[in-house]
Order: sequence, then structure tokens, then C-alpha cells
Amino acid sequence: MSPPLIALFIAAFAFGTTEFVIAGVLPEVAEGLQVGVPTAGYLVSGYALGIAIGGPLLTIAAARVPRRTLIIALTLAFVVGQAACALAPNFLSMLAFRFATAIAHGCFFGVAMVVAVGLVPPAARGRAVAVVLAGLTISNIVGVPAGTAIGNFWGWRSTFWAMFALGIVAAAAAATLLPRKAVPSSEPVGLATETRVLARQQVWTSLIIMLMLMMAQFVPFTYITPMLREVTHLSEDTVPWMLLLIGLGSTLGVFAGGKLADGNLMRWLVVLLLVQAVSLLTVWLASPHALQMAAALFVWGALSFSIGTAVQTRILAWTADAPNLASSLIPSGFNIGIALAASIGAMLLDAGYGYRSLPLVGVAAMVVGAGVALLSSAAERRAGSTPPTAIGQAEAPGRC
Repeated sequence: MSPPLIALFIAAFAFGTTEFVIAGVLPEVAEGLQVGVPTAGYLVSGYALGIAIGGPLLTIAAARVPRRTLIIALTLAFVVGQAACALAPNFLSMLAFRFATAIAHGCFFGVAMVVAVGLVPPAARGRAVAVVLAGLTISNIVGVPAGTAIGNFWGWRSTFWAMFALGIVAAAAAATLLPRKAVPSSEPVGLATETRVLARQQVWTSLIIMLMLMMAQFVPFTYITPMLREVTHLSEDTVPWMLLLIGLGSTLGVFAGGKLADGNLMRWLVVLLLVQAVSLLTVWLASPHALQMAAALFVWGALSFSIGTAVQTRILAWTADAPNLASSLIPSGFNIGIALAASIGAMLLDAGYGYRSLPLVGVAAMVVGAGVALLSSAAERRAGSTPPTAIGQAEAPGRC
């Protein structure tokens, strides 16, 4: 792995940890900020909306900024955001700080994905995307369980101080490992051109699939800790180990998804979406039983990130000639789905459906996603279209 990819991996790990660790300490945060658990779930929605709304705007505004400078600035913004969250006096201030931090998150992943695919030939795009996404998945293996354990032992505010320290490491890695003479990963092509590529059916159908994937993942995951406590009847100390299993499955899935994406992407994508529907049905059936639930959550995590890698690779391939706006819409699409998922979960809980009902929403979402993928693939075959060539593709790889 090249040094720039290592830097991107570390920063992705930091951003991923702070996004997802809130699920592990959600009951403690709710108690500390004197709100109910469903209300605290809006901290997930707020972060997701920050990525979805602010990320694309900042990415476009910073299109001419050298990638090294931008990535370092974004990691420093992460550091400040974690300190602010740790000191938040009430729910509304916590929500505002999470939203602001999330803008940097959205911009980072938009930039990081373009940089990653620019480091490798087209045939290896899926694996390059997998390296960046591995930062997210390993954050679930190491960062989220560790952050949850820290919060359980020393209080939830200590979790965000740990994220503060992690951000310093990420900023130092970016400053050290990204080359000083960095250049933008692609030539600016203008907002009109950037916008036109979004009309390609492969792009907007992939964004719909992404939305369905996030519904399937985050309606249950946002409330995974209270679900495991109240439905599976696990102790507080056991929950981080279940989150670790999800993270292990996610890491396996992201690399498997990267390899599959470099082959017959659409065929595998349809298969994975349908299998994920079955997986979520299994989570619903297994939820009262600890061992069965552990196995079901591992498979669920693996499939979620396999699908995510494939979808992102497809978007990057079909927007290679105008990547800035489209790349920023990747985290936006994911996080609009996360925001909707957390909100739908809260509404279901407020309506009295209970934590166990949440995976069933994902079953329906995956069926819809598979249908969209089938229609998109059929249209692509009829048109005989091929992905565009990246601007600057002939440039030497390894530049950031």
C-alpha cells in the first residue's frame, strides 16, 4: 500500500469511528444530555445531514485546493469537532457540533475516493476504493468497540476525547505521508459538466441503491445497542463484542466487495442485494437468541460493506470524466440514507413497534434495491454504453 493510501486509510478510520461510535454509547449520551433514546438518535441523523448537505458544497468550493492541503485541513477540523462534542453542554449544542464536523467528513470522503482511484489503473479501482472503505470498517472493529468500552467505563464524554486524540494522529499522518508537492487529482471541468454526468442512469440508479442500502443498515444499527440489551438480553459489557463482530464482518465484506467490483460488478451487486434481504430477515428471526444473533450480525455487516464498495466503484467509474461533484455525492447519498434511517427508526419506536421490528424495514429496502439494479443493468446492456475515461488518466500514478 502506498504512503498516500495509508494516510487516507488512517483519516477514514478516524472519521468512521466518530460517525459510528455514537450508536455504541447512545443510551449514555441520551441520559447525559437529558433526552430520550429516540431523540438522541437524531444525533445520527444530524451527522448524516451534515455530510449530505455540507459535504458536496465544500467539495465543490475547494475543487482547486491542493489535495494535501485540503485533507490536512479537514482532519484538523475533525480534531476541533471532537473537542467541541466532548464539551457540549446540552443536546442542541451537541447536535450542532456533530453537524459541523460532518461537513468535513463529507468533503474528506469525496476527495479521498477520487484520490484513491487516481492512484491505480482502472482495473483496480474497486480495490482502491476498498482500501479507503477499510478505514471505515476497521473503525467498526477497533474504534467503535473501543469507544463504546471507553464510554461505558469513563463516561460518554471520554469517548469523544479519545476521538480527539485519534484526530491528531490522522492529521499527523496526512502531513507526513501525503507528498508536499501535491496536485489536484483531476482537472477542474466546471460545474455544468459536473452536473451533467449525474444524468447518466448508472449514476442516479446507483444513488438510489445506496439509499436503500443505508435504510437496510442504519434503521437497525442506529438502535443496535438498545436492541441487543432489550431484545437479545445481553449485558452492557457484552454489547461491544457484538459490535466487534459487525466490524469484523464489515472488513471482510469491504475487501470481498472490492474484488467482486473489479469483475462482473452488476451481476454480483444484484446477488448481494438479494442475499442481504435474507440476512436481515435472519437478524429479525435470530434477535432473541444471543449466538444466532451474533452469527446473523456478522453476515449482515459483511454484506453491507460488500454492497457499498460495489456501488461506490460503479459511481466513480461512470463519473471519471467529472468526478468532483459526483464523488462528494457518494457520502451524501450514504448519509441521506442514514438520516432517513435513523428518523424512520425513531418514528417506528415512538409508534410502539419495538426494536425487533427494525430489520424488517431493511428487508423491503433490499428488495427495492435489487429491482433497481436489475433495471439499470438491463438498460446499460441495451444501450451498449461503456464508462468514460478519466481526465488525466495518462498521468503517472501515485500523485495525490
